[in-house]
Amino acid sequence: MSDDTLGEDAAVEQSSPATGRSLPARYVAGLIGLALLAVLPVPSLLGVESVTLFGTVTITFGLSSYQLLQVAGAFYFAMFAMSWDVVSGYTGQISFGHGFFFALGGYTSALLNLTYGVAPLAAIPAGVAVAALGGVVIGVPALRLRGPYLSLVTLVAPQVLLSVFILFSGTFGGELGLSSPDNLLGVGLGNPVLVYYIAFALFVAILAVLLAVTRSSAGAVFTAIREDEDAVAAAGLNPAKFKTFAFVLSAAVGGLAGAVLVHTPVGNPQPSQLLATQVSIEVIIAAILGGMGTIVGAAIGGLIVYLLPEYLNTVEYVVPVLDAPVSEIDFLLFAVIALVLLFVMPGGVLRAALRIARDRLSDRRGEGVAADGGRRARTPVEQVRERWRSAVERTLGRGPDRERRTTDGRRSDGRRADDRDANRGHENGGDTDEH
Repeated sequence: MSDDTLGEDAAVEQSSPATGRSLPARYVAGLIGLALLAVLPVPSLLGVESVTLFGTVTITFGLSSYQLLQVAGAFYFAMFAMSWDVVSGYTGQISFGHGFFFALGGYTSALLNLTYGVAPLAAIPAGVAVAALGGVVIGVPALRLRGPYLSLVTLVAPQVLLSVFILFSGTFGGELGLSSPDNLLGVGLGNPVLVYYIAFALFVAILAVLLAVTRSSAGAVFTAIREDEDAVAAAGLNPAKFKTFAFVLSAAVGGLAGAVLVHTPVGNPQPSQLLATQVSIEVIIAAILGGMGTIVGAAIGGLIVYLLPEYLNTVEYVVPVLDAPVSEIDFLLFAVIALVLLFVMPGGVLRAALRIARDRLSDRRGEGVAADGGRRARTPVEQVRERWRSAVERTLGRGPDRERRTTDGRRSDGRRADDRDANRGHENGGDTDEH
């Protein structure tokens, strides 16, 4: 997370009466959000999607079968957005062609299933492995570059892959793509609730894994690299190693999202869905809209970017000025809405929500400062320096224990010196008496 997010997270807290410890409100909000997503299909399971009152008023509960499938697709796109956030939001290495890994995973899994009859459960891990390998091939040489040169490499990679698909259209299907492979676990349109829960389970699992990684020591180094790569190198760490790890992890997760998506009723191994330039642009918009460098923000942005155009397609309204229905200009409206949100909330939806919650909590408590007592939060570079300096000192025996032993030794030497001085004094005194 960035410094601002860390500060806001620290400020937005709730006290737990049972333990007296502070419980970050963001955790409570996150759990509530996941719980709501978990119960969305329940009305469909119970067969009470809608209820009519007084014969005129209809109240809708939950989502229709079509809507459940769309949300399932949104979960996979959110996974894709989280993968982009790992390398671009945390390490600051902006990737403009992340669809390259999305397509590698999807096409590899689909080809293995369609050509060789490999089951989806075995083909999907193969797609993840190929995407991770692509991350190594692209990432290792590209991450030695900085600034626009790295971005240029990531931008060209999907175009090269698309050219390969068109050149060998007999194998890859060209611009039309491949036919639909087998569904994961054989779950298709006939069971949208199960399709939803499979996608939701994978979404939660990837969210948990990426949160664990980005909040570990490696995640702290990622953020420090984004802030000041030279300072990280000066601290004795190898930035290239950490950037490569982030790039490969990002590629693997992006490949997983693409590989699973093509084995669902809402996904197909087609360039327009996996490899188009629009796909790579949309994933960037999703992460920025939700909040770069937060993982959770990228997940929220991914859900918004995927579902908002779907919702606009269902709106039956003719825009007076343009004299066109919303469904025909949905992409234009989506772009306008995204731009407005970015101007209003430049830090992303997540940071804006945390800031609002912090302000309201401060007003309720009558405080004008953050909950951390107004202390300045340490920068990511300072955190990494302190953490790794302590580790190095412990390894070299220069930690607090060594200092205490040295201090004790000095005191012991001092006492021995005092004893020697006293003995010398007695000896000198004895000599004086004799004279």
